[in-house]
Amino acid sequence: MKKVYNFNAGPSILPRAAIENTAKAVLELGDSGLSLIEISHRSKDFENINNECIALWKELLNIPEGYHVLFLGGGASMQFCMLPYNLLNKKAAYCDSGVWAKKALKEAKLFGEVVTVSSSADKNYCYYPEIKDIPTDADYLHITTNNTIYGTEIHKDIDSPIPVVADMSSDILSRPIDVSKYAVIYGGAQKNVGPAGVAFVVVREDVLGKVQRQIPTMLDYRTHIGEKSLFNTPPVFAIYAMCETLKWVKAQGGVAKLAEINKKKAVMLYDYLDNESKMFVGAAEKSSRSLMNICFVMADQYKAKEEEFMNVTKAAGMVGIKGHRSVGGFRASTYNALPVEAVQALVDCMREYEKKNA
Repeated sequence: MKKVYNFNAGPSILPRAAIENTAKAVLELGDSGLSLIEISHRSKDFENINNECIALWKELLNIPEGYHVLFLGGGASMQFCMLPYNLLNKKAAYCDSGVWAKKALKEAKLFGEVVTVSSSADKNYCYYPEIKDIPTDADYLHITTNNTIYGTEIHKDIDSPIPVVADMSSDILSRPIDVSKYAVIYGGAQKNVGPAGVAFVVVREDVLGKVQRQIPTMLDYRTHIGEKSLFNTPPVFAIYAMCETLKWVKAQGGVAKLAEINKKKAVMLYDYLDNESKMFVGAAEKSSRSLMNICFVMADQYKAKEEEFMNVTKAAGMVGIKGHRSVGGFRASTYNALPVEAVQALVDCMREYEKKNA
């Protein structure tokens, strides 16, 4: 197989063991005589897969009693509306830290009053805005913990007088968190925990059932809690691959161990940008830098060389380095499954290119 370094922002790199085990299951699940993608979601085989996946989530995140783990369709974008449908009674507070946060805020406005408690739009989201003056009369505070497009991240669990809801699509399981400080944690799987096709939702039961509106059956979290995410046919393939990914996370030593490795990868690239390179410049403010999506640009005098450098990385087997179309430049997504050697290869490539062209 051709050597490729996968820096895609999502769908993104997955552990090789998870890919291989899922591929085998697509041919035949155990000794069932059936493919994973043709088994019944009501079968004992899938019940075991579903239960194991839930148990791994609870173990790896140390999820307290009173929370439920759901696997739903529609991605994180569906949660942008499903969340306020279930939680927004009169008013909600949102932190505007990037494109996805802004989209979540837009959907919430369909259900009630929304106030923006902080924003970094003034500097094109190059920093994570400070969250303060949280309105105590709001039903919840919504944050997006990691901003893939701009390469910014909040690195701590905030204290809030109202329930906190977090979109953790792109940094879930990358660092330890205190789940008890959140009412809801959600995200699309296709960054750190599986392929596209399923969203995870960790929801505290006591925040539900408080809105006055009627909620459509499929959009009510309580429906899926009661049915263990089996109210309708779930994304069986995606849940299986997620379960295999979580097994890999556990085998690596869990979230704390992966956090060490993720920090090592990020420091390696940021150190080159800050202390060695004259050609490449980090895009996000240092205090807000993401450990998952490292964004950088070429210094003004080298802008004309961006396309050439992109071609050099492609020739070196690097995929997904191009920055998001809305901001340009470059982006290296260093999710859990990306090995340290991939980041070292990128730094070596940048260093060699700069030596020849600066």
